[in-house]
Amino acid sequence: MVVRSLQRSSVNLFPKTLKDGRACSVQHSYGTDSANLNLTVDNAEGIAVVEMKRKPVNSLNLELLTELTMALEKLENDRQIKGLVLTSAQPKIFSAGLDIMEMYNPKPERLREIWRALQNFWMRLYVSPLATVAAINGHSPAGGCLMAMSCDQRVMASGHYAIGLNETLLGIVAPFWFIETMKNVIGHRESERALQLGRLYSADEALKVGLVDEVVSESTIVQHAKEELVRWLQVPGHARQLTKLALRKPTVDRLVARQDDDIETFVSFVTKDSIQKSLAKYLEALKRKN
Repeated sequence: MVVRSLQRSSVNLFPKTLKDGRACSVQHSYGTDSANLNLTVDNAEGIAVVEMKRKPVNSLNLELLTELTMALEKLENDRQIKGLVLTSAQPKIFSAGLDIMEMYNPKPERLREIWRALQNFWMRLYVSPLATVAAINGHSPAGGCLMAMSCDQRVMASGHYAIGLNETLLGIVAPFWFIETMKNVIGHRESERALQLGRLYSADEALKVGLVDEVVSESTIVQHAKEELVRWLQVPGHARQLTKLALRKPTVDRLVARQDDDIETFVSFVTKDSIQKSLAKYLEALKRKN
């Protein structure tokens, strides 16, 4: 299988300076042949913006997950970059989560690759040394919610958008690391209700329970996220990074210790006849809706 890779362009990655020695803002795009991501960098601010653009709803397939992981690794290795905004270039959607079509009538080996790719992306994002802000500019169910929760701060667009881990509504059980991530954000009791009921929160409801930190206008959400990152980057980086690790690494360590078992549990569960029937009903409902 060939995975499209991100290639850095030959632009100058160091900020230009004014005559008085001050850095001026230089924005550029990393060259890419990816159909799934836009990646832009402001060297003066040390901030990158990653936009998912896999049509129609940024569903997470193997290629998108691999490209997200590669982009994050590239940014972490760029000493100019200190912060990341994760957002969507698709209208009205942040991410619909794991691609349902990858789970329906799957080939087990492909399913193993996808789940490992999701694990690897989550582990890198969750403890990334970068300060990370999710600019949630649309619906964010399931894996989309997981990505948002894995960032250091979440800013959600006002409007009729929903966010949450709704796996149970599809007959699917969220894995322990999804559960732990949600508990670490909104607490045990709220997570019990949310996960068992498959609850999707409106922006205002998500703000009330702490699932998101702010609700802002959709038209200004990315700029607001960048402004929030500037505030995060005023904290000494080593102190912020070590504190983040102290809070989050134990959860990652639990997945590392049982990563292969988690993959086999997922594959075994998804390939059950009952789950495949549930997914078929869901897909049929989508066809009728569309």
